[in-house]
Amino acid sequence: MPENDQQYEFSEFSGEFVDDDMMVVIGIYRPAGTNLDWTLEVVDQEGYSTVWDDSFATDREAFEEFLATIQRDGIHSFLEQSIHSVH
Repeated sequence: MPENDQQYEFSEFSGEFVDDDMMVVIGIYRPAGTNLDWTLEVVDQEGYSTVWDDSFATDREAFEEFLATIQRDGIHSFLEQSIHSVH
């Protein structure tokens, strides 16, 4: 998740997600006080981060993309690599 001095607004869709006995943390966020697009980030149990290259107009769209990725590739796809990005 972001670690600089910038303040972020986190979506209500952010939080822990468990599937197939594996847990990841979903971060859907944007700079606080803005109407900018949302960033989607998933952090695995080892602390490795997956960040989507594309941003999302709504936090719901970001969450739906996460769910589609889980359905298509499985939750283990987040655990197979260290830091990487997704289109």
